[in-house]
Amino acid sequence: MGSSLPSSMEPPTLRRIADIPGPRGWPLLGNMPQLDVPRIHTQFEEWAAHYGPIYRVRFLFQDALVVSRPDLVAAIFRDRPDGWRRHSVIQSVLNETGVSGVFSAEGDDWRRQRRLVMAAFDPGHMKSYFPSLLRVTERLKRQLDAAAQSGEPIDLQRVLMRYTVDVTTGLAFGVDLNTQEDPDNSLQRHLDKVFPMFARRISAAFPWWRYFKLPSDREFDRHLAEVLSAVRGFVQAARERIERNPGLREHPTNLLEALLAAHDDENGMLSDEEVAGNVFTVLLAGEDTTANTLCWTLYLLHTNPLAWRELVADIDRSLGADLLPGSFDTARGLESIEHCANESMRLRPVAPLFFLESNRATTLDGIAVPAGCFVIVLTRLGAVGAAGALGSVDALAAREAGEFHPSRWRPVASAEKEAGSSGRSLLKASVPFGAGPRICPGRYLAMLEMKMVLASIARNYELLEVGTEDGAPPQEVFAFTMFPLGLRTRIAQRRSMP
Repeated sequence: MGSSLPSSMEPPTLRRIADIPGPRGWPLLGNMPQLDVPRIHTQFEEWAAHYGPIYRVRFLFQDALVVSRPDLVAAIFRDRPDGWRRHSVIQSVLNETGVSGVFSAEGDDWRRQRRLVMAAFDPGHMKSYFPSLLRVTERLKRQLDAAAQSGEPIDLQRVLMRYTVDVTTGLAFGVDLNTQEDPDNSLQRHLDKVFPMFARRISAAFPWWRYFKLPSDREFDRHLAEVLSAVRGFVQAARERIERNPGLREHPTNLLEALLAAHDDENGMLSDEEVAGNVFTVLLAGEDTTANTLCWTLYLLHTNPLAWRELVADIDRSLGADLLPGSFDTARGLESIEHCANESMRLRPVAPLFFLESNRATTLDGIAVPAGCFVIVLTRLGAVGAAGALGSVDALAAREAGEFHPSRWRPVASAEKEAGSSGRSLLKASVPFGAGPRICPGRYLAMLEMKMVLASIARNYELLEVGTEDGAPPQEVFAFTMFPLGLRTRIAQRRSMP
């Protein structure tokens, strides 16, 4: 007979997911009927405030863990793609609509595609693209000049989405789409309809669209067909450029040319579906996330006049007599805008939650997590010092953790003097582009776009209004990314210029 280990040497007993507390659900359906998709991220955050930084929810017959503690979130991100993958439901929804690119790829497929996508967004490519970026920004300024002259409110989110589409298609696909000045170009209107349906289908208890079509599904199919038609057009245009100039196979000038060169490689590095999927992925990601972050940043700057005045003064010093950043080095050096954007993304991340699945059995905070376990990661709570999700962050020591203070992003010595080490922990917990190996490959382009837009606005205009029609704070709405609902903007030309 074997002898048991002394109590001091016995391995700790792991908790089961079924024993973890969480909100009470419905019989059989669990918490699924309680979910309100447009505000699903705030529902999970509210439950975290009540049940703690790791709790359980139930969807039909499947338990899921919801995790918001910063150290656990960081550990999960670091262990992708080997230990964790995007939830299989998301992957299936994206793949069936043609988004079978680097965003939804896993394992070796992801590694193979990631290298190509990362190379397309490196600083060298962005520097060579800068003259085109400046041209697109000058178009934006002409639109803003007209809005300032009329004094009428504008839908800044829509304007900025057209801007980001033009930037993305120019850099990644070599196409000057010019949706800003071409009222007949409806690509952005079609893209607007794609993201909400993705969010609805990902959160669905039953994949009804695979068996019967509702009117909203038929409308989605029409918009999706238009986007896919545009994708095919981009691919065909790139093929024609390569045929005219075969040297582009060896030295591609943009992402699409690199994808096609890999597709035509004798080893068959990329399939037709992967080429189209990556074009679709970059188009969607470039259109929505950056534009919404800019909207949130302008709203927060408008509601914090001191931060806005400090930004304007810094941009005036940086640009001198110029009305726009005239060079890549000038734009890249606008650190005050980077601080504002980082603070906005800390408080209003456009990706406030991730739906993941474990590839292998593991543990989280003493909880046994089997392979295939559904885990929902909340990215905001640790970065704002919310109760119950702090981990090592002491919210009382972090200066006004829930307030908009871009100065906390200044160099470490200055930030630590103002906020203490806990303030630095808040910043480390902010992961607006994800983290670990699967961090967003387009983050440098996104930041460059934000610097160009915010520098243009700060240098040339006064913010008369950035808010909702009734003056209430804009609602956070989740539609695959999180955006401000009903945000409208009025601007005027600056009365005094240095």
